[in-house]
Amino acid sequence: MLAIKHDANVLLGTATPSLESRMNAESGKFGHARLNTRYGGIQLPKIVLSDLKIERKERKMKGPFTSGLFDLIKLHIDRGEQTIIFQNRRGFSPFMECDNCGWVPHCRNCDISLSYHKATAELKCHYCGYSEGLPERCKACNSSYMSTKGVGTEQIENELELMFPKARIGRLDLDTSRSRNSYQQIISDFETGQTDVLVGTQMVTKGLDFDKVGLVAILNADQLMNYPDFRSMERAFQLMVQVSGRAGRRRRQGTVVIQTSRPDHPLIKMVQDADYESMYNSQLQERHTFQYPPIVRMINMVLRARDQNLVNVASEWFASELRKIPGPAILGPEFPLVKRIRNRYHKHILIKMPKSGHEQIKERIQLILDAFRQIKQFNQVSIYADVDP
Repeated sequence: MLAIKHDANVLLGTATPSLESRMNAESGKFGHARLNTRYGGIQLPKIVLSDLKIERKERKMKGPFTSGLFDLIKLHIDRGEQTIIFQNRRGFSPFMECDNCGWVPHCRNCDISLSYHKATAELKCHYCGYSEGLPERCKACNSSYMSTKGVGTEQIENELELMFPKARIGRLDLDTSRSRNSYQQIISDFETGQTDVLVGTQMVTKGLDFDKVGLVAILNADQLMNYPDFRSMERAFQLMVQVSGRAGRRRRQGTVVIQTSRPDHPLIKMVQDADYESMYNSQLQERHTFQYPPIVRMINMVLRARDQNLVNVASEWFASELRKIPGPAILGPEFPLVKRIRNRYHKHILIKMPKSGHEQIKERIQLILDAFRQIKQFNQVSIYADVDP
């Protein structure tokens, strides 16, 4: 939009364009320039798969690391090369659980479990910021057997400090980089070689260019692929290829270790071969089959209210009015994965529209939206449209 206002051109650059951008390039809507070789002729990194099922079965795991990854981290530290470890969960552990009855502490404002942060000794909600102290006992059965489950960036940092006491470990996530200065300091320390191993979330995957990174590790590829969203495979591919690209950017060929319980998964093979074309074609075929963007246009209508019954009634009314419009497919209303955030219940209605004639459909939706806002019963319900979510 800024380019339109200033009559400017826009240049998009990526190794992993979205399906929408690639389709726009193929249709001629976008110009398309392809770079087939890495800058300086450097080889793409060697990608090694590490089977979590086998390692766990044979009890070879060393904390969150497979034995092969552990040895490679040690080798690169000894060699004076740097390592990036990618884990897409911040905090020490995603949740705590009672070993006796299975009770899990939840946020009082959101329908989500609280994550354990060891540095501040508290449980935090990553949606609204609510925090509370650690429970001494289970609030359901009064048991004192509470334990952490899962692995976050903070725990990985702690494990590395214990395993490699002489190595300099850094962490880059939302907790360590809340201010601009702290973010710049972490990047600067890594860039100048003052950090040997950098642990991070998505923040380490994009646009960072370091000389001495010889090893990149993706600790749990399955977590990325199993997210319930029609774009999960595309985004998992993008993330894994982007973070892999941080390795071996200057000197020798880099190494990437992907830990997964499904090394035979087609997407893992595509990442291993850096095969964007196969990912694009397979995902496009899937979008054709199930009618998702970029094959169709989509609008997600999100309704929110403090009263769950009110949001149910309002969403049913809105969906029934939408179904009177000829053409679009209406899915829902349904609660999302986390149905309550900041004490407001959310309900989603998906509208799938054909690419041709969608302007008229949008005009009809706007009329329904205007009518909805005139109904006094729904005054406490907020509604917004997320176009092409």
